[in-house]
Amino acid sequence: MSKVLVIGDSCLDEYIYCTTHRFCPDAPVPILKPESFVSTLGMAGNVVDNLKALEVEVELISNANKIKKTRYVDERTNHMFVRVDEGEDDVFPIAKKSLESIKWKEYNAVIISDYCKGFIDEETIKYISNHHPLTFLDTKKQIGSYAENITYIKINDVEYRYSADFLDKEYLDKLIITRGPNGAEYEGKVYPVKKVDVRDTSGAGDTFLAGLVTKYLENNSIVDAIKFANKCATQVVQKKGTAKININEI
Repeated sequence: MSKVLVIGDSCLDEYIYCTTHRFCPDAPVPILKPESFVSTLGMAGNVVDNLKALEVEVELISNANKIKKTRYVDERTNHMFVRVDEGEDDVFPIAKKSLESIKWKEYNAVIISDYCKGFIDEETIKYISNHHPLTFLDTKKQIGSYAENITYIKINDVEYRYSADFLDKEYLDKLIITRGPNGAEYEGKVYPVKKVDVRDTSGAGDTFLAGLVTKYLENNSIVDAIKFANKCATQVVQKKGTAKININEI
């Protein structure tokens, strides 16, 4: 069994599913009646949960205090009325001694899940890529020289446009660009996805990343890994909330 280390920002994703039948008399907003509550790990924690669902042995190094994202959602339509985020101002960067104590050879791959909440900086990304030969980066940062030794960089199309004008050609064989319902692009070729009814895209990028790394470790083919990752992401967007892969449905 492959063993993967995930380093990055994590959070709690909370979903409060509500019913609503009337509007507030004091303001044009619906009155929500909570009916059910779901709490799952998000961001790097969601990557970990999806890797576990794919039967990969995994360890997580993340921020000790949990960021919390609370969503109030219509139970019937899955429409999100509001999202409340807490704890982002209290994240401390990973300690250098924590990085120095990692036994890098124990892991087949390292995933950096960087949501730019403060746990991961550019020097940390560079340090990790210099200490392990197979690294996968998912970052909200503008891509720069700090990522030159990363093996593969997974970004979405919005993030790509943010970095495109600054990217050297040396990054082209590293970039995997997810394009939502249009699939994923690698080295100028688009790998399409099946058209489905999308219920919730929360955490779909994390699922894609978990599927990508899992399949790559199986056969060392990034093309096969992208195709498999597309299937994983397509599965979870048809479910409510921050869903996990069901390996029996892939």
